[in-house]
Amino acid sequence: MSSPHYHEHDYHPDRHTARIMVVDDERANLILMERLLRSDGYANLVLVQDPRQVMSAYREARTDLILLDIQMPYMDGFQVIEQLVTLQDPLLPPILALTAQASREYMLRALNVGARDFIGKPFDRAEVLARVRNMLDVQLAHRMTHDQKDVLEQMVRERTREIRRTRLQVVQRLGRAAEYRDNETGFHILRMSHTSELLARHLGWSQSECERLLHASPMHDVGKIGIPDSILLKPGKLTPEEWRIMQTHTTIGGDILGGDESDLLNLAREIALTHHEKWDGSGYPLGLSGEEIPVSGRITALADVFDALTSERTYKKAWPVQDALELIRELSGSHFDPQLTELFFSLVPEILAIRDRFAEPQDPEALERRCPGGNSDG
Repeated sequence: MSSPHYHEHDYHPDRHTARIMVVDDERANLILMERLLRSDGYANLVLVQDPRQVMSAYREARTDLILLDIQMPYMDGFQVIEQLVTLQDPLLPPILALTAQASREYMLRALNVGARDFIGKPFDRAEVLARVRNMLDVQLAHRMTHDQKDVLEQMVRERTREIRRTRLQVVQRLGRAAEYRDNETGFHILRMSHTSELLARHLGWSQSECERLLHASPMHDVGKIGIPDSILLKPGKLTPEEWRIMQTHTTIGGDILGGDESDLLNLAREIALTHHEKWDGSGYPLGLSGEEIPVSGRITALADVFDALTSERTYKKAWPVQDALELIRELSGSHFDPQLTELFFSLVPEILAIRDRFAEPQDPEALERRCPGGNSDG
């Protein structure tokens, strides 16, 4: 059972505004205690004669102190305390047990079940007020510390979210910067990243893992920033030396994205380094094969190649979708993970929907309007 909910304006650190609950089955005792407390300036009092009503009265508003009779019909004070403890309220108010039974057994039992202090009847006026004052001071100080802790934790959460947003913006802009080197609009990164996320989701990845992949995969070609335009934008076939230089965009990307402890950038680095590895071990830069290739690299390789084939570049025309699908089928088991390829083909309608959704626009400002900052659904 959850603890009561309160608003910040319900609370003021002055002990005389504190909410005090008095529980006693004898009405005369309630009236006596009310007069005693009001005489010392306490005005926010809740008087409960039936112990079965304590829980509902407690839930109504924040309570700062409970004066509780032990010997009562229906439920004794011990049972009331046990009920309150089950709430697991981190700010459960102190309980001052009241009873005419002054035996050591009663005192210890009350303290053991959760009472903070113990006063025997008949009461000494000065003693009651002193104990009420002291217990309230401690409780209100504890409450103030707890509230300040909540505020600080909220500030930390907000700051963490702000840092994550800033880091994500940097990652997205870097992906856009790399893509602008050989793609006019950057819509390729939107198509391949959403396709990657779709594949990961159907592989059973968690929502947070899929979201991380969605934001990390646009960094797959960030290393192209370090490739000369004469090679990157060359319309014809690359020479062996030019191809060797072109392959270094994977390790350049790994270097750019390395040295950070965030899960996002670690995943982005893994993708940058492995999205050109091939299932049969003939890829680069490490020549990994099969399950040696991280799943993230296998996913982005498939999504990247399909979109690259069906997109127009400075050095080639866009392939028809059917031709691209046929090539991917042929490369299953050599270039691509065969099981992942089967999953890809089962999702072709959704992949084509992503392709249509992020189709190259005629308006050069469309990307910024639809997805400002990069990999956003807009």
